Amino acid sequence: MTAQNAKPADWIAADEARSRLGVRPQTLYAYVSRGRVQVRADPHDPRRSLYRAADIASLADRKSRSRKVSDVATGAIAWGEPVLSSAITTVSGGRLFYRGRDAVELAEAETLEAVARLLRGGHGAALKRTDRPQPPEGGDMRSRAFTALAARAGTDPPARGRNPLALAVEAATLLDVLTDAMAGQVGGGAIANRLALAWGLGPGGPGADLIRRALVLLADHELNASAFAARVAASTGASLAAASLAGLAALSGPRHGGAAAAIQSLAREAAQTGPRAAIAARLAEDRLIPGFGHQLYPDTDPRAEALLERVEATPEMAGLRSAVTAMTGLQPNVDFALVAMADSLKLPQDAPFALFAVARCAGWIAHAIEQGQTDQLIRPRARYIGALVG
Repeated sequence: MTAQNAKPADWIAADEARSRLGVRPQTLYAYVSRGRVQVRADPHDPRRSLYRAADIASLADRKSRSRKVSDVATGAIAWGEPVLSSAITTVSGGRLFYRGRDAVELAEAETLEAVARLLRGGHGAALKRTDRPQPPEGGDMRSRAFTALAARAGTDPPARGRNPLALAVEAATLLDVLTDAMAGQVGGGAIANRLALAWGLGPGGPGADLIRRALVLLADHELNASAFAARVAASTGASLAAASLAGLAALSGPRHGGAAAAIQSLAREAAQTGPRAAIAARLAEDRLIPGFGHQLYPDTDPRAEALLERVEATPEMAGLRSAVTAMTGLQPNVDFALVAMADSLKLPQDAPFALFAVARCAGWIAHAIEQGQTDQLIRPRARYIGALVG
């Protein structure tokens, strides 16, 4: 049917067209100028235009579908639907799994090195270089970690196109480089023992075993902010060190690996005013209670349970935990467990962050390698909400 002999019902006025599309006059005119909507003069009033209803309906349907897709994508950014495929880690039924194996069960006996190989999909003995450079001197553990990874990121070759065995050696070596930076010295043996020794604990003792458990439980946590940052970097073909540096940068924020500082601050408030008063004050001011509750674990964080049942918490931390749970119903998450463990073992103040970073580096590397295998660039679109453009 041509525009000349179409039925009047096939054509609608401008007001109706704009209403169906939810657009302003300029946008409707733009659709016409681009040939997406046919227009004709109103036979009853040549000063007015009519717009083809079928074209308007097609545009409206397309806009609706696009809006639904964008809404889903926007919601996926914050604890929403999965946004990419991965065979590394998942949270299911309130439990954490590394390549199908329960992380809490792995923490009973495995080392971080073994779990790192599992996350990468590798098997067999560890492969790494022993001729590592001395770690950066001075500064705190956090600054040494950034400096060490940045140095590697500036010199290591891109990961894209590399032999899997070469990447495996680089991955294991990189984990050792970060451990050296945290420990302040190049060391041999299990990572947990090296950190324990650097922090004044005997290697192989109860404290070292708690550190080992924590490292395994923290090694990966699905597509968290730092893992996603590492994958974005890796999708460009960047080196494993560069991807890990991106992960470390994301981890350093107070809403991720920096949560320990917020928990330590709450503990100091509780020590001054008493736990119940400190919590009541935060609730009255609508402030967050750090270290408690987790979006992915409606009941309890299994990582926190696995650590806290073995930690002899100080009376202060035990009292804080009891008061928060009694007043809010929230259970401690792994951030609180990590701070309670560090407090119990009298570790350096930044030890929780150091443990988190070393452990999670295993996950960053695994995600970087997996992303590289897809050979896809992560490049989402932005939903523009700024000033109108021509």
